[in-house]
Amino acid sequence: MEQSLISLERMRTFVRIAERGNLAAVSRETGAGQSTVTRHLRELEEALGVSLLTRTTRRTALTDEGTRYYAQCVQILSLVEQASQEMRDTRQATAGTVRISCTGALGVLHVSRLIYAFQDENRGIRVEFGLTDERIDLVRDGVDIAIRLGPLSDCAMKLRSLGESQRMLVASPEWLRRNGPVRSPEDLRQLEGVRMSRVHGSDQLVLRSAKGRNHVVPFHGRLIVDHGLAARDAFLAGRGYGPAHRWLVEDCLRDGRLEHILPDYTLSPVPLSMLIAPERTNLTRVRLCVDFLAEGLRQVPGISR
Repeated sequence: MEQSLISLERMRTFVRIAERGNLAAVSRETGAGQSTVTRHLRELEEALGVSLLTRTTRRTALTDEGTRYYAQCVQILSLVEQASQEMRDTRQATAGTVRISCTGALGVLHVSRLIYAFQDENRGIRVEFGLTDERIDLVRDGVDIAIRLGPLSDCAMKLRSLGESQRMLVASPEWLRRNGPVRSPEDLRQLEGVRMSRVHGSDQLVLRSAKGRNHVVPFHGRLIVDHGLAARDAFLAGRGYGPAHRWLVEDCLRDGRLEHILPDYTLSPVPLSMLIAPERTNLTRVRLCVDFLAEGLRQVPGISR
C-alpha cells in the first residue's frame, strides 16, 4: 500500500476512533458512512504494516503500536491546526468552535451568561455548552474546557485554579418559623436537612467557629437530591435546611427568600478549577475563552481567591 494513504484525514479518523472507542460513534460524529470510517482505518493499517486496534462487536482497543501512533498523531494534528491558524488573519483566528463542560447549577446560573457576553465580543466563535455533574474525559468527549467543583485528579490536563467556592447554611423563613431559631450547631441535631447524593461525608456537617473550633453535627433528612438547582428549590419550598454555595443562593438571600443560618460559623470551601485539553491550549479561540471565563467567574458572589 502506498505511503500516500497516510493522510491527515485518515489520521483524524484513527484519532477519533481511538478516543471514542467505537466506529459507529465516529461515523455519526463526522457524518461519514461507517464503511468510509472502516476503510480509512484499514488503509492506514495497511500503509503502516501494523494493527492499530483490536476490535470486538462492541468496542475497540488500542494495540501497543496503536498507542504510540495515537500519541504521535495527536501531536501532528495539533501542530497542523496551530500552523494553519497562525496563517489566518485576526478575524479568522478567532473563528471556530469551543466546547465547554460545566457543573449544572453553576452553568445555568452564571456560566451561561458569561458565554453570551463572550460570544457578543467574539462573533465568529461557536460554543457548544454541556451541563453535567459527572466527571468527563475531555479527550474522549472532545471537550476543550471543563469547569469543575471539588478536588481534581486529571493530571494529564492543564489546570487553572479559579479560587474557592464559599458555602453557608441556609433555610427559608417559613422553615425557620416552623422549627424555631437556630442559635448554635447543637440546635441542628434534631432538624431535617436537604442532602445531596453522591457527596462524600454528606451525613454530617463540620462547622468552624470564629475561635477555630470545629463542631461536627449529624446531618439527616428524608429528601436527597442529585443537583444543586433541586437543592435550591427544596430550600425555597421549606423542605429543610442545608449547605449551599453562595453563588447558588445569593439572589435568594438578597431578596429574603432564604436566610443565612449560623453566620458566625463557616463550612469548608470547595476548590473551583478549569481544565483545558492540552492539545487545545494554543488555539486562539480557546485561550480567549479561558481568559474570559476565568475573569468572569472571579466576579461571581462567593468565589474567592
